[in-house]
Amino acid sequence: MKVPSSTVFALLGAALIAISYGLARFAFGLFVPPIRAELELTPYAIGIIGALPLLSFVLASLVAPVAAVRLGARNTAMLSGAFGAAGLVLISQASGALSLGVGVFACGICTGLMMPALTAAMQALVNRSLHGRVSSVMNAGTSIGVIIAVPTILFLAGAWRYAYGAFAILAGIGLVATWFFIPSVSRVTPANAALPAPISPLQWWRLLRLSLFSFAMGFVSSAYWIFAPDLVVTLGSLPPGATGWLWLAVGVAGLGGAVVADLADRNNPAITQALMLMMLAASLSLLAASPGQIAIASFSALVFGLAYMSLTGLYLMTGIRLLPGRLSMGPVLPFMAVSLGQAAGSPIVGMLVDEFSYADAFSVFSSIGIVVALLSPLYPRYVDLGEDEEAIEETGLQAAYNHQLQGEDGAPLLPAAEAGENR
Repeated sequence: MKVPSSTVFALLGAALIAISYGLARFAFGLFVPPIRAELELTPYAIGIIGALPLLSFVLASLVAPVAAVRLGARNTAMLSGAFGAAGLVLISQASGALSLGVGVFACGICTGLMMPALTAAMQALVNRSLHGRVSSVMNAGTSIGVIIAVPTILFLAGAWRYAYGAFAILAGIGLVATWFFIPSVSRVTPANAALPAPISPLQWWRLLRLSLFSFAMGFVSSAYWIFAPDLVVTLGSLPPGATGWLWLAVGVAGLGGAVVADLADRNNPAITQALMLMMLAASLSLLAASPGQIAIASFSALVFGLAYMSLTGLYLMTGIRLLPGRLSMGPVLPFMAVSLGQAAGSPIVGMLVDEFSYADAFSVFSSIGIVVALLSPLYPRYVDLGEDEEAIEETGLQAAYNHQLQGEDGAPLLPAAEAGENR
C-alpha cells in the first residue's frame, strides 16, 4: 500500500465519492425519462424507487462507523465499492420495478459506507487542521460524478443499460484504487489511546438543529434530483438527450460548492445557508416556469448545483466542527438527515405530480425551501471548544497508524494531528 499525501488523499476521496454518490446515486434522476418509458413506470412508482437508495443509505450509515473500526477503513471502502458495482450491474439489467429497486437499494448502501470509511482513513492521514477542507474537496466529488454521467445521456439517451454497465466498470476501477491507496488502520487501537470527550447536551442540541436543517434541505432538493429531467421532457417537450445539459450544469456549478462551503465555514454559516436555500428554492420555481427553454432550464440547474453542493459541504463541515475527534460520526449525522429528507420528499413529489402537475409540485417544494431559509438564524454556531480542543490528543486510529509508519530512527513519518481552529 502506498501512503498518499493529504492532497492526493483528498483527490482520491473525491474520485471515490464521484463513483459512489455521483454515479451510483444521483445519476439515477438523469435516466428517469428513458427508464420510466421502457419499464412503463408511473411518477409515483419512480418516486418510491427513488427513495429506496436514500433509505438504504441511512441504514448503512448507522453501521458504517462500527464497520470502519471493526473492518478497517480499506475493507469498509471496498465493501462500499462492491455494493456499488453490484447495484449498477443490477440496474443495467433491470426488467421491472422490483429489480430496479433492488439495484438502487444496493447503490444506497454503497453511498452510506463510503464517507465514514474515508473519514476514518482521513483521521489517520490528515492533520486535524485540514479535516474540514479535505472533507469539502471530497464532497465536491459528487459534482464530478454527475459531470461524468452527462456524456452517457447525451450519446446514449436510448441506451441507459449500456451507460449503467459503464458505471459498473468505473466502480470496479475504484475498488482497485481503494485496495492500493486506502489504509486499513482502524483495526488497531492502542490501549492507552485517548478517547474523544463525551458529547455534551449543548452539542446534542446543536446537532439536532443541524440535522433538522439538513433534513429540510434534503426534502426540498428531492424534487430536482429525481424529477427535474422528467419534468423538462414531459412538461417542456424537450428530447431526453437534452437533460444531459441540466446535469452538466449541476455538476459544473457544484464544483464551486467546495469553495463556498469553505468560506462559509470561516465566516457566517447561517447567512450562507439562508442565501443558498433561497437559491435552491429559486431553481425549482425557475425550472417549473420555463421547462421548454433549455437555456433557462440549464441556468436553473447551475443555481441548483451551486446551492446544493454548498449546503451539503457546509453541513459536513459543521458536523465535523461540532464533534471534533468523532469523524466517523460528525459528518454522518447531517448526511443521514439529508437522505432521510430526500427519502421523505421523493414519494410526495411523485404523488403531487400524479394528483396535480409538475408545476404545482415544484412550486410547493420551492415555498417550503423559502420558509426554511427564513429560519436560518437558528442555524447552530460551533461549540466554543477552547481548552477542550487543546486537550484532545491523537485518536486511536491516528496513533496506531503513526506507530506503524515510524522510521528506523523512531520518528513518525506522518505528523501528529494539530489542534483545529478555536471557534
